[in-house]
Amino acid sequence: MNSRERVRAALNHQQPDRVPIDCGGHMSSNFSVQAYRNLREYLGLKKSELYVCDIIQQLVFPEKDVLDMFGIDVVNFGTEFTEHPEYWKEWELQDGTPIKIPAYIDIRKEGDDCILYNSKGKPLAIWKKGVLYCEQTYYPLENSDSDDFSNLQENLDDVMWCAFAGPPAPLGFSGEDLAKRKASISKLRQSTDRAIYAPFGGSIYEMGGFLFRQDNFMMEMMLNPERIHKYLDRILEIYKDGIKNFIEANGKNIDVIGFGGDDMGMQGGPQISPATYREFFKPIHKELWGYAKKLNPDIKLCLHCCGGIFPLLEDIIDAGMDAINPVQTSCKDMEVEKLKATFGKDITFWGGGCDTRDILPNGTPQQVKDHIRRNLDVMFRDGGFVFQQVHNIVANVPPENIVAMFEAVKEYT
Repeated sequence: MNSRERVRAALNHQQPDRVPIDCGGHMSSNFSVQAYRNLREYLGLKKSELYVCDIIQQLVFPEKDVLDMFGIDVVNFGTEFTEHPEYWKEWELQDGTPIKIPAYIDIRKEGDDCILYNSKGKPLAIWKKGVLYCEQTYYPLENSDSDDFSNLQENLDDVMWCAFAGPPAPLGFSGEDLAKRKASISKLRQSTDRAIYAPFGGSIYEMGGFLFRQDNFMMEMMLNPERIHKYLDRILEIYKDGIKNFIEANGKNIDVIGFGGDDMGMQGGPQISPATYREFFKPIHKELWGYAKKLNPDIKLCLHCCGGIFPLLEDIIDAGMDAINPVQTSCKDMEVEKLKATFGKDITFWGGGCDTRDILPNGTPQQVKDHIRRNLDVMFRDGGFVFQQVHNIVANVPPENIVAMFEAVKEYT
């Protein structure tokens, strides 16, 4: 099997020849720039450009030598843009490490911090001194009580996560922008047999928190449900238009569409009850995901949804989702044995291979390997599993533990 066939087999609940691996395929399976820089130094690889594709989380696109070394089977659909110098500009980390960031991002040093502005000159986020991530500072609907969402697209443009997306953003879906998108994805498809993961977004629940502010959104669901239903109906219209353009632009060149983040879980369980999910969000998810599959019946869908979401999984499956990520196994009821026994035939677990809260940053290399082997003994059988560490490999993860993680998967098969 080649990489694409391996991932496809897993998504079809067929046993692949070995464990399929994702690292860097999307913005929740990636390397922080510090961890990646340290890994390359540890491995003795040549010093390279650090393309920070996600400025908010400060994540990089791993390069081909790393993908090849660790047998990674998935690649992000924006990776090809690293070959276009005009897309990037110089910046630096707070420790002085030079990096590349998308040229369209308006980031300004102001005192000890950096402020990110959108295309309208509005400050949306801050990168504070001594902090490794950007923080949202503006919530477009925080002080609004209107139930008129005719301007919701403009409001979305004022959300940090929408305004500062990685490549191919900020390209649109017409004219020269569309031609660039099509040329890039076609070139990537011809250059690799890895499965191509294309993050769309399409956050429903989590976007409510980004728009209204999370506390307001939760209260509005209970106190003013009709207003939230109007919001949901409008955002569904926007996302259906978006996914239509997205699928037409990428054609048959992509293998998996990533939805989310739509984090509905916490460490101790869901943020919302199954009844609340069924009332507000399941109908929207079902309509949107079904529409995507209608447009391209061959495509597979993967939802990014953090936390303890075991009580929601039955409904997420019923709404039409093919795979779930990141499979946060340190949360309540998210043990791999329970997940595989209950839902292993119905959904692919894209993640859960290695705990990133405790084991990967704090364990010894041998503890990392033992932990992964136990998880693989459960998750790998009968397909329905793509290995990924639970979430991004963050800055404090020792490079020897990263190497041990990939060695454990390679040694398993």
